[in-house]
Amino acid sequence: MTNDTNLIASDIEEYLRVHENKDMMRFITCGSVDDGKSTLIGRLLFDSKMIFEDHMAAIEKDSKKFNTTDESFDLALLVDGLQSEREQGITIDVAYRYFATEQRKFIIADTPGHEQYTRNMATGASTCDLAIILIDARHGVQVQTRRHSYICSLLGIKHVVIAINKMDAVGYDQEVYKKIKDDYREFAQQLNIADIRFVPISALKGDNVVNQSENMTWYPGSPLLRLLNTVQISSDENEQFRLGVQYVNRPNLDFRGFAGTIASGEIRVGDTIEALPSGKQSKVKEIVTFDGNLEVAYQGMAVTLTLEDEIDISRGDMIVRPHEKPQSTKNFEADVVWMDENALHVDREYIVKVGSNSTVGTVTSVNYQTDVNTIEQKPASKLGLNEIGSCNFEVAKEVQFDAYSSNRATGAFIIIDRLSNATVGAGMIKQAIEAKAAPKTAYSDFEVEFNALVRKHFPHWEAKDILKG
Repeated sequence: MTNDTNLIASDIEEYLRVHENKDMMRFITCGSVDDGKSTLIGRLLFDSKMIFEDHMAAIEKDSKKFNTTDESFDLALLVDGLQSEREQGITIDVAYRYFATEQRKFIIADTPGHEQYTRNMATGASTCDLAIILIDARHGVQVQTRRHSYICSLLGIKHVVIAINKMDAVGYDQEVYKKIKDDYREFAQQLNIADIRFVPISALKGDNVVNQSENMTWYPGSPLLRLLNTVQISSDENEQFRLGVQYVNRPNLDFRGFAGTIASGEIRVGDTIEALPSGKQSKVKEIVTFDGNLEVAYQGMAVTLTLEDEIDISRGDMIVRPHEKPQSTKNFEADVVWMDENALHVDREYIVKVGSNSTVGTVTSVNYQTDVNTIEQKPASKLGLNEIGSCNFEVAKEVQFDAYSSNRATGAFIIIDRLSNATVGAGMIKQAIEAKAAPKTAYSDFEVEFNALVRKHFPHWEAKDILKG
């Protein structure tokens, strides 16, 4: 932070320019309960000198009341801000923290370790580039270690750092580190994670977090912060241009633009585009932003595109290049993380939201449920809270998507309950599938209408049972 500090003192505008152009990384910390996730983030912030003095004073005061580490300063309180979290000494909700080094900027998602909060962990992981999975050196690989590792793999996180924490509690024993490393590597062979790194740390004492540990000279690698600064994530980005239209901007008769955030790729003035699902083509006339017009825009930028031709584009449509079209279908297979107390049921109607495109859909079948402890695929007819499985979907209108494995931004979707409007599940599309023929029924016209009426007002009832009664 020395160079940044000098720039702040001498040339604040230059500091802001340098800071704005730094690479951004989002990462998540996860693992079992009491593995030290919040303490690790607190140590990163503390040793990186990213805590204001008034915040430090408040934490020192709160440490006297909520301390869980027997130290004079409980670093976990820098992240665990909810009253219930401090009283129980655990993380309940996802907490986001920001810090920066001279190399890049970071957004950290600190997630709960309890199984009942798996949905919170999945939410935090969905936008991250890297995961730090903590393992308590005293206990080794646990059930939640496997669960969170599988979810990270499912959500397309390609870079994982296994931080074997509390090495001070085992006397900084190298053999303990090697045993846990071997156990995790054996389990990780079943996962789709390309880059796995290991680092022994003590978040409480600061060993190998920001600074190299003098207690583990046998470890030849870099401390955790240096790994975070050097992991290359730019190659993970998809280069195909995708922009989901979120809003049609029409402030007056002379301006009509299509606003959205670029999900992947880049676009330039003059490029030929195609609007889906209509298939109409035009060329980009202007790229309008809050800070002025641009000649080129990239992934992650919020822009408004104006076109040379007046073509029909609405919210939920996708703008792409003609030679880089995504898939378009009403039937697809997807992995689902179920997040609601009420189980996912086949043939019940939900709102399926892919990007900004919302449509009504049903789960036509549950292919299997995954046992996250063994990665075994088991037969299932429904999914309960925090369960993960593969399902087939049928939606009312075509959705445009890329397979989640190739483009996380356009392959993800959420499932919304039609009555409560609550988000009940998250999905990752795997592939388009063929539509199944509708089953033949002997229902009369009256029965069909009555069934629709019952399903509308009483979604948990079955009309056919009422008619039989």
